[in-house]
Amino acid sequence: GDYFAWGETSPKTSYTEANSKTYGKSMEDIGGDSRYDAATANWGSGWRLPTRKELDELIDKCTWTWTKLNGVNGYEVKSKKNGNSIFLSAAGYCSGDTPFSQGSLGYYWSSTPYDTYNAYRLEFDSGSHNTGWRYRYHGRSVRPVAE
Repeated sequence: GDYFAWGETSPKTSYTEANSKTYGKSMEDIGGDSRYDAATANWGSGWRLPTRKELDELIDKCTWTWTKLNGVNGYEVKSKKNGNSIFLSAAGYCSGDTPFSQGSLGYYWSSTPYDTYNAYRLEFDSGSHNTGWRYRYHGRSVRPVAE
């Protein structure tokens, strides 16, 4: 899939501080705002980026199994409550015009800012999964959630 900088709705060829639209800006949660939420802008109303709290719930209320699907490394994330599952690929991230860690790391944006330079994200490798925060200008994956 494509990479998106936090608060941007289109992929680009290079991800830098200088070309970031939200790096250094004070912003509230962007969930559902089609000006900033890549999920809403690309999949339509009713879709949005998950909040940090929802990512924490995904970690706490699901079982995570490192696997390969169609030749792609990632996690099968299965609900402990109803057994439904999703696959999150280890797509890495992009800084500048270079992709990093494809196949070994996964990063998915939340809609929740951390400060004016960073936003919360889901982060994982084959042995761990948690939420953290990092630079908004990096290109990362998005996984929409439905309202």
